[in-house]
Amino acid sequence: MITCPWCGTSYVEFRSNCRNCGGTIELPRSDSPAGADEVRIPVPPLPPRPVARSYVWRLLWTDGWAITAFVFALLGILFAPLGAILAIFLITIFVGLPFLGLGLLFLGAGIGLLAWRYQAAGRTLRVLQNGQATRGEIVSVEVNSAVQVNGRNPWTIAYRFQAGGAEHQGRVTTLNPPGPQLQAGWPACVLYLPEKPEYNALFPHP
Repeated sequence: MITCPWCGTSYVEFRSNCRNCGGTIELPRSDSPAGADEVRIPVPPLPPRPVARSYVWRLLWTDGWAITAFVFALLGILFAPLGAILAIFLITIFVGLPFLGLGLLFLGAGIGLLAWRYQAAGRTLRVLQNGQATRGEIVSVEVNSAVQVNGRNPWTIAYRFQAGGAEHQGRVTTLNPPGPQLQAGWPACVLYLPEKPEYNALFPHP
């Protein structure tokens, strides 16, 4: 099974470009690396890269914070109207007002979190489309066993790279289990915006 590193579309047979987003797909190797020195770093195509705008939503659906925001917003949509209806009737006003307040609180938190993660996903999309490639290093790969979203634990991958004569660090959180090439101490391909190296991402994006 061949998977596009840009949009996640899978193919039974190898193809050089993804039919869905147009991104370049690297020919898979049959041999597996024995250590960090033998890891083959994927080379992305030159910018601008054909990554569809809809890729933002794929990023959101694998982002633990974004899924939490969706849950909060859904609870707000359920509780707020129910509380408003109960508050209309004076007999249940003391029940309705707390429900209404709780619903508005959930709704506000959900919208705020979703806006924050949507902006972050948009920045990641810009990096994947126009970022400059450089060699980086995976610092740590950790799973948060204390948190579960849809039955999955979020993974946090920290990495570092050099840009403009300085060392920069990046971090990505995903619900997708990291592949075998993402191990602490191993090299990785990092994309970053030259004018703002703090905007960066791993390639392929986890």
